Parts: sequence; C-alpha cells; structure tokens
Amino acid sequence: MRSIVLRKSFSSDIRKCLYSTTQSIKGPNEPPVSKNTTIDAENVQLHGKMSNQWWNLDGGLRALHAMNTLRVQFIRDGLANTGVAMGTPSKPLDKIKILDVGCGGGILSEPLARIGADVTGIDASTDLIKNATEHAAIDSDLADRLRYINTCIEEHSEIDAEKYDAVVASEVLEHVADQERFLKCCTRATKPGGSLFLSTLNRTLPSWLGGIIAAEYLLRIVPIGTHDWNKFISPNEVRRLIESQGCQTKLIHGMCYNPLKNKWSWTSSTAVNYALHAVKRKEPSH
Repeated sequence: MRSIVLRKSFSSDIRKCLYSTTQSIKGPNEPPVSKNTTIDAENVQLHGKMSNQWWNLDGGLRALHAMNTLRVQFIRDGLANTGVAMGTPSKPLDKIKILDVGCGGGILSEPLARIGADVTGIDASTDLIKNATEHAAIDSDLADRLRYINTCIEEHSEIDAEKYDAVVASEVLEHVADQERFLKCCTRATKPGGSLFLSTLNRTLPSWLGGIIAAEYLLRIVPIGTHDWNKFISPNEVRRLIESQGCQTKLIHGMCYNPLKNKWSWTSSTAVNYALHAVKRKEPSH
C-alpha cells in the first residue's frame, strides 16, 4: 500500500510539473518579466529558506559543492589564458578582483578567495548573505580577501562599473527574471579586457528530464521547484546576448554530473549543463 501511495504522489508531482511548464512558456516577442529588476522574488525566497543547508556537504546542495572542482579550475585557467598575471602556485589568483553574482552562501566565493582572489559576493537574499558572512568568519585568512553585500547586480554595477577583472555568475542565470538585462549588468561591472564566467542549463528535452524530473522528482538532488525549465537558456542565445554587449566568447564547454559518485566532469555535449567564458573587448585606442 505504501508503494502505491508513493507512486500516486510522484505521478501527481510530475503532472504539476508538466502543467506548470506548458502553461508558462513565453512567446519569442513577449516582454521581460520585470522592467525594474532582474530579481525573481519567489526564487530568492526559495533559496533563502535553504540557508541552513548551504554548508551541509551531504545535503541538498552537495552537487553544487562538487561542481567547484570544475568551476574553480575553469575560472583560474580562463584568466591565465587571457594573459592575466598569475600569482604563486598556492595563490594563483592573488590580487585578482572577482565579483561573484548570486553568491548564495558563498560556496564558490570562499575557494576563489582561498587561492588569492579579492572576492566580492553579492546576493539578493539577506538570509544567504548572513549565512555566507558567518561561515567566512570561521577562517580568519579570508578576512582581507572576501566580503559580502546584500544587493543586486543592477545596483552594484552602477556603483562599481568596470571594476572587476572577472565577473562570475554560476548557476544563477536560470533563476533571474530578465536574463538580457542581467547579462548587461554583469558586463557593465567587468573591466575592459576582463572576463565573464557563466554556468547554467540549456533549454532542451534532456535538461528538462535531467535537471528537473531526475534532479528534483526522482533523485531529490535539489528541492522540488528549484528550477523552471522556461528560464533555461541555450549557449547560442547567451553568446548572442553577451556579444551584443561588447564581449567575445572564448569557450563553451559541456558539464556532466554523476549523482551516484557526486562528481562533475567536462563533456563535449552542452545538452544539459554548460559553462561559458567570454572576454569584454577593450575600447579602441584613439
């Protein structure tokens, strides 16, 4: 009897997911969700409720922790390949200014600071910024290289335009209300010649099956409702948007997650997850 109830509950969840997806698909000419901000308030609230799980390595965000093995390498190597001067072997990103947009509880900000980067993490959730600040305080070595601000990219990029050697938005683009404006603001915060690093989910059938059905409903890797397939975006569309803002795409690489091993690896397929590195063009000399 218990197994029958579970199957009925699961079927009900899937039907709700299908209904939500088909009912909210937008046409190509529809305006952005919001003209004033890229923040999706419901999404911020959802992630804020997970603040007590943020640093549980075996909890609902374990896959995000595991992704650092690729993300940190991708950022470090991408900067090196653009000619940015590297520091020591233990601190290769010494004094490199990085903005971590949608930093959450600091899962990516901390390891970047530990290898020398001067990191500013911003997030719209007060709960997550509090969580990130408290966790960073445990390691006194991070005090001079890591700071968190409860703000959004629109406001921050106005105040600190063209300040950062690199702007990182990892697993954030699929959670914002206006992706075009979000990318424009990320580009604005990047120095001419600086780098933009993104990772997100493609909008394909495999990403719906893997990123939502499997991850949320079958394997329960992340809480149900974490993702909205309608906000997934293809690498070609991201490339078009950032290049319209004066960036040049350097690399697009697929990412693959093995939930049994909790391990990420690079792959040639961008059908589900992918990472992108672009460089903001320098102003022509006169």
